[in-house]
Amino acid sequence: MNKNDIVRDHTVDPNEVAYYTKLADLWWDKTGPFWPLHRLNRFRVEYLRKILSQRYGRNPSDEAPLAGLRVLDIGCGGGILSESMTKLGAQVCGVDVVEKNICVAQLHAEHEHLNISYQLVSVESLAGQSTRYDVVLNMEVVEHVANLSDFMRSCASLVRPGGLMVVATINRTVMSFLFAIIGAEYVLRWLPKGTHQWKNFRRPREIRKSFLDNGFSVLDQAGVRINPITKSFNLSRIDAVNYMMVAEKQAAAL
Repeated sequence: MNKNDIVRDHTVDPNEVAYYTKLADLWWDKTGPFWPLHRLNRFRVEYLRKILSQRYGRNPSDEAPLAGLRVLDIGCGGGILSESMTKLGAQVCGVDVVEKNICVAQLHAEHEHLNISYQLVSVESLAGQSTRYDVVLNMEVVEHVANLSDFMRSCASLVRPGGLMVVATINRTVMSFLFAIIGAEYVLRWLPKGTHQWKNFRRPREIRKSFLDNGFSVLDQAGVRINPITKSFNLSRIDAVNYMMVAEKQAAAL
């Protein structure tokens, strides 16, 4: 989306542009307060590169293994994941319900000369449009929604038959309370206090049920762990805190 689209769609005056530019610089500062998201993003992009390449018969070592795939990034925030997917060759649409996030994402994409479509729209409204996607990325979103079943139903409708949805979220366990809330927000202060509500964390069986209820079959599930010393993320057999789940939408019957 170009600069004229930003002005026309959001009627941002020069002072507002300056404000959003400063916010974009903060959001994209890899050593600033958003550093955990940047490190998580590097990890999950490599996971997505591998699993999407495998599913669509691509070579993950290629410079743009996702070329030609239509990807929807739900809750795109400042565009960190959207930009990574675009650099892998995908045609990306990023959506968010927070106007400032969309403005930040648009401005940074322009600066990087990346062609990404950003929309200020809810998933429910987007589902009423005709576009369907090869891949829907639902990363760190489901723990922030009020009605999981309705939200997942709308998300599922945006996946084309035979396409994939990827969910990344936090399990609802004693361990997740200790590590994701007490540890990350209060002890290590990696996240602002109040970022997460433990009661809204989603157990794997809840996500799996949502997939099955909407005509998907689960292809992969992996736990995610963080090393507090190196601050690096790795795959794990243990899903007691963070985990990812990949599911395929059943193809339409002939």
